[in-house]
Amino acid sequence: MGPRPELANRIRRLRFDHGEMTQQELADRVGVTRQTILALEAGRYNPSLALAMRIARVFGCAVEEVFTLAEESENNGAP
Repeated sequence: MGPRPELANRIRRLRFDHGEMTQQELADRVGVTRQTILALEAGRYNPSLALAMRIARVFGCAVEEVFTLAEESENNGAP
């Protein structure tokens, strides 16, 4: 099995689109620290499935609209 795929995410964009929500506000709503949100946005931490689902729920979208495999986002639109 190869290296663990990296996740890309749209958390920062979604926070901005949802009333310029702060990292702390999002952290409070999903039950983690602001530092966890910071690490997620920077791509230094891959969330658990439960956390990913809670984040998506806050933004009212599917998990796949928040997180994508980095290899998928790099090949987006490729045949």
